[in-house]
Amino acid sequence: MINNIKRINLNHSFIFFLFCNIISLIAFKAKNFSISPLICLLFILVIGVSHGSLDHIKGKRLLKIFDIKNVLFFYVSYILLAIFIILIWVLLPAISLLLFLVVASYHFGKEDTQFLTTNNNLINQLLFFFKGSLIILAPMFFHFNETVAIYKFLLIEDEAFYTILDYIETNKILLIGIVLSTLSSVLLFIKEFEIKKFVIFLDYFSIIILNYYLSPLVAFTLYFCFLHSLRHTITLIFEIDNFDFNSGLIKFLKKALPLTILTAIFCLISLFFLNNIYDLNSSILKVIFIGLASLTFPHILLEYLLEKYEKQSN
Repeated sequence: MINNIKRINLNHSFIFFLFCNIISLIAFKAKNFSISPLICLLFILVIGVSHGSLDHIKGKRLLKIFDIKNVLFFYVSYILLAIFIILIWVLLPAISLLLFLVVASYHFGKEDTQFLTTNNNLINQLLFFFKGSLIILAPMFFHFNETVAIYKFLLIEDEAFYTILDYIETNKILLIGIVLSTLSSVLLFIKEFEIKKFVIFLDYFSIIILNYYLSPLVAFTLYFCFLHSLRHTITLIFEIDNFDFNSGLIKFLKKALPLTILTAIFCLISLFFLNNIYDLNSSILKVIFIGLASLTFPHILLEYLLEKYEKQSN
């Protein structure tokens, strides 16, 4: 199973790398090439969100460990945590954003890489964080003003926050962060070396290419949907059926469809109400990033608890 996942992910990373080069060539030639925020939102709702749409199944596994029979306990807890994250963001947007960026860095680094290693020690956890931080740092490094503009759309009006960002950009701290992310990729590559670990460098250059040629929102959307989410989906498919990938894919789509549709409906309803207060693009950015934050925290917490207690039960 592990070797199959590694082989498929290597092929997936190579195809994604070629895709990034084609997109970058189009962007370079077209000059004004872009994808509208609404299309980005649709991509994220259809492809991106689906990689967490089996959380209700994982939640049932967690309830079984705790010997809780009422599945409603999971749904209520999950939804309340998501709502709590949104409320905290409204009250403390700058702190919420910083926390989200830190958590997202670790989450992206871990889920994009952990299939390549069996060792989950503290050093690897730090390497995952620095590797994943490239997703956060690259758009700021190549398109600082556009990235800051997105932050302003996310309810962040604290001038001290932007003063810190200016200091980070002026004093080359972003470059230092990217160097650390590069070194983490190198270390993860050479530890327990095998040829399939070229996935790490294919992903690294894909992220750099996307963020160099494309706007921060488009670069993030393509990464999140077509690299991060598809990679996690591949792992879920093998968990469902590790003998027949096509059969696992069909079962995954059937299981993922209900929550994916439900999440999409909630996001579109939120967009409708926000659009009565803000302009469409601003509303879309709020739905994408604040919405993702509200889903990411319970998703990561669920993954952590399940990994921790299933290991203990084994």
